[in-house]
Amino acid sequence: MNDVTTDECCWQAVETRDGNADGKFVFAVKTTGIFCRPSCTARHPLRKNVLFFLSPDDAAAAGFRPCKRCQPDKVAPEQQRAERIMQACRIMEASPEPLTLETLAAQVAMSPFHFHRLFKSIIGLTPGAWQKALRTQRLRDRLADGEKVTRAAYDAGFQSGSNFYQQADAALGMTARQYRQGGERATVQFVVGCCQLGEFLVAESERGICAILLGSSAEILIAELETLFPKANLIAGDAAYAQRVASVVSLLEHPGRDIDLPLDIQGTAFQQQVWQALREIPAGSTVSYQDIAERIGKPKAVRAVAGACAANRLAVVVPCHRVVRRDGALSGYRWGVERKKQLLSLEAEQRKK
Repeated sequence: MNDVTTDECCWQAVETRDGNADGKFVFAVKTTGIFCRPSCTARHPLRKNVLFFLSPDDAAAAGFRPCKRCQPDKVAPEQQRAERIMQACRIMEASPEPLTLETLAAQVAMSPFHFHRLFKSIIGLTPGAWQKALRTQRLRDRLADGEKVTRAAYDAGFQSGSNFYQQADAALGMTARQYRQGGERATVQFVVGCCQLGEFLVAESERGICAILLGSSAEILIAELETLFPKANLIAGDAAYAQRVASVVSLLEHPGRDIDLPLDIQGTAFQQQVWQALREIPAGSTVSYQDIAERIGKPKAVRAVAGACAANRLAVVVPCHRVVRRDGALSGYRWGVERKKQLLSLEAEQRKK
């Protein structure tokens, strides 16, 4: 690795023992003939004695031998743990019915407590919540294919019992039959207004706020809502609803605040993972698409992360405006890069106060 900027970044990772850099490169020490992973806990060598290599094989080919402490030629412990979690996800995807925490933990050779904590830290959802999102996506897919409601719910993994339909309806944000018919007869009320970000539309289903859209005109926003809910019964919100929307407007103009309203966040299991990770980004901070992909345990899914951000219906509540390119430059935003810039500027100003 000859690039000066790259070498400086690598050295910084070595100095801070950055575990996130493990697997991306190794460093070798000329005076000892040993190469290590960036997070190695051994005493730091002098910078002038350090060389960087893209892989352990490259370092070995140059005549260096692996460190016995950090074992850079083997799979990193963090990666081993992440692979166990990915294995658990595959087990859940293959199972026709929900699995208990104890069953999942046993299948990946971990204690239930450790497995639950590690799964939440990597995926962003608990195993139970992840399975619920997976069942919901299966149900959506089957209903969209025209499968009968009862059969679709059973096939998706919803268990029989008195709360059978209640579980399915809560997951979809409307009755399963309404979803199968494209949201027909589901009632969604909305309000259009203006704030410092421009025109906005806030829509609410029976479950909670289901859309917060930004745009340049009320007509465009209403047309977008009609596209999102093609067969729903769209009605203008009453005075009581308009008062509830005031807290949403406050959030749009002060994006660091919390919202105290029920939310109807619908999406695939993957989208739910991404959106949960986005909601954990502190106001005034930014991360890259790569960062989000790594946080949810899918470092190669950068494009899919960008797609999940683009599919977000809840502006600011799910703060996809806090995601930027890896070099820090602003990238696309569903509601315009200028608004993204404005939101980040508002958060930066509020953080200083």
